[in-house]
Amino acid sequence: MYVLSVRTDLGAQTGRAPREDRRQRPGPRPRDAGRIDRLRGPLVLGGLVAVATVYVALVDPNRPGHYLACPIYLLTGHYCAGCGALRATHDLAHGDLAGAWAMNPLWVLVVPLLVVAWLRWSARSWRGTGAASRAPAAPRNVWVPWVALVVTIGFTLLRNVPVLAPWLAP
Repeated sequence: MYVLSVRTDLGAQTGRAPREDRRQRPGPRPRDAGRIDRLRGPLVLGGLVAVATVYVALVDPNRPGHYLACPIYLLTGHYCAGCGALRATHDLAHGDLAGAWAMNPLWVLVVPLLVVAWLRWSARSWRGTGAASRAPAAPRNVWVPWVALVVTIGFTLLRNVPVLAPWLAP
C-alpha cells in the first residue's frame, strides 16, 4: 500500500492528502450548467403558454366583456382564421373536443402540432444537438411556412362562405 506524502506549508511531511475546503460547495458541472442554459427558452415559453392556458380555462371567453373582440371581425364583419381560438382553447382545457371543434377546427388541428414542435425543441435543447457548431446546417423545409400560409388563408376564405359557415364559422 502506498501512502501519499505531501509537504505542508511548514515544510514537514504528512501522510495525508490536503483537505479540500468544505465550506465551498462545488457548483453544477459545466455540462449541467450548459443544459440548464439551453433549456431556458423552451421552459420559459412552455411556462408562459401554461399560464395563459390556465387563465383562458378559468376566465370563460364565451361570456362577453372578458376579452377584446377580433379587430378583423369588427372592421370587416368576416371571420379570420383565429376567430374562436380562445373559445376553442377554453373548451380544450375543459376536455370538450366537440365544442372546441365547433369554435375553430383549424386551431384544434394545430395545437397538437405545436405541442410536438415544442417537445422536439425541448429534447434537442436537452441533448444539446446544436447543428451550427458541429455539423453543416441541415437543409430547412422552406415549404412549411408557405403551406401554413396557404392553409390559413384558405381556411379564412372557406369559413366565410355561407354554405360552409355552419361547419367552419365560430
